[in-house]
Amino acid sequence: MAYRVLMVGRGVRPLARGLFDSESLVQVGPPESDFGAAAAAVQRHFPDVVVVDLSGREALGAIERIMAERPVPILALHPGVLTGQDAFQALALGALDVVERPVQPAVEFWGSVARKLVLLAQVKVPRALHGLSVRRAAGVVEGPSAPFPVVALAASLGGPKAVAQVLRMIPRGFPAPIAYCQHISEGFTEGLAHWLASETALRVREATHEAMMEPGTVYIAPSGGHLLVRPDGRLELDAGPPLRGFRPSCDMLLTSAAEAFGPRCIGVIMTGMGRDGARGLKEIRERGGRTIAQDESTCVVYGMPREAVQLGAAEEILPVDRIGPTLVQWVDAC
Repeated sequence: MAYRVLMVGRGVRPLARGLFDSESLVQVGPPESDFGAAAAAVQRHFPDVVVVDLSGREALGAIERIMAERPVPILALHPGVLTGQDAFQALALGALDVVERPVQPAVEFWGSVARKLVLLAQVKVPRALHGLSVRRAAGVVEGPSAPFPVVALAASLGGPKAVAQVLRMIPRGFPAPIAYCQHISEGFTEGLAHWLASETALRVREATHEAMMEPGTVYIAPSGGHLLVRPDGRLELDAGPPLRGFRPSCDMLLTSAAEAFGPRCIGVIMTGMGRDGARGLKEIRERGGRTIAQDESTCVVYGMPREAVQLGAAEEILPVDRIGPTLVQWVDAC
């Protein structure tokens, strides 16, 4: 499994010789994100861990904003002896650790940083208790301003059959698009789209980049790429590396839907192995959307829904035959 790393700071990436030589870490985002754009880069690229170089006062502001808007493990690099206030202020703002960065760091230094990043990437961090209040990223449309409600649906093992059962109970005039992430073998999503189209009155399509979503249409994440939804109702395909082992990532789809549509988003997590999607479903609920987890008795594998329930992400836990009617009822109130 490779962890996704976002580098933040001026000039730090060229110094990081060998940091990404192993298969444990992969860089996401631009070669370097400047401090002002750091929080937006975290929102856009879903890193597992962030490296912030404390090479200016703006670095502290970047840490503060990241921890307010989407908490993620942060390792701060201090360009000097760890006696300055910046190092301790970084910890106070939410960074998990601070490491002294030599002026000309050797390969061995980056090897130790790489090992530390692997450990930090596995830590779940809460929002910063102090500092900025939560602010939505610029351009995010929420509530009544969203162009229409949206349903974000996630499934894995046993998903196609269960999803087909849900979609059969949704009428052609359903007033929301459905964005659907299914863990499936490479190259099978086009066939899945054709099969589901024969099982439901809804239109079913494999998602394409920059397509404008239309109500009454199901958009399936293509295998090998992440599917995101944007505030203006457009789809985005992200060819970046897997997130916690999955591409497409259910967490990335559900989280993007939460950020873009807020209270006008309905999230559904269905049968599947593992925990992908649980964090994204919780994000939907925390931003005022409504959420469903399929119940154990009707799941082929009660893995993903169980994780969502244990995380407190599911507003309702429903058998598969009640999910479709509930979506029809809820979407009218969005």
